[in-house]
Amino acid sequence: MGFILRLFFTWVAIIIASYVLPGIHIRDYTSALIAAAVLALLDSFVKPVLVFLTIPITLVTLGLFLLVINALIVLFGARIVDGFEVDGFWWALGFSLIVSIIVTLLEAVDKAFSKK
Repeated sequence: MGFILRLFFTWVAIIIASYVLPGIHIRDYTSALIAAAVLALLDSFVKPVLVFLTIPITLVTLGLFLLVINALIVLFGARIVDGFEVDGFWWALGFSLIVSIIVTLLEAVDKAFSKK
C-alpha cells in the first residue's frame, strides 16, 4: 500500500479517535494531518530503537510492553505537533489502540475493494 494512502487512513483514524476520546484534542484537520505524518515518522525511526532497547521487558511481559511504547510515541508526537494534545498516558494508550484498529479496518476494506 502506498505511503500516501496509509497517511490518509491514519489521518481519518486520528480525526475519529479525537471525536471518540475526550482526552485527545485536535485543533483542526491540518493539525491532524501533521500529527499523522509525525506519528508515521516516529513509528519508522524512533519506535524500532525503543523496541530493540526494551526487548527483555517486552519478552517478560509477553509483548504487552509494546502498548506502552505505542503510548509513549503518541505522547512524544503530541509534544512535537502544535494543535495535537493528549491529556495523559491512558488517553495516549486508548488513542493508539483506536487508531490501530481503525487503520487496520480501512486497510482491510481497501484491500477487499482493490482486488482485481
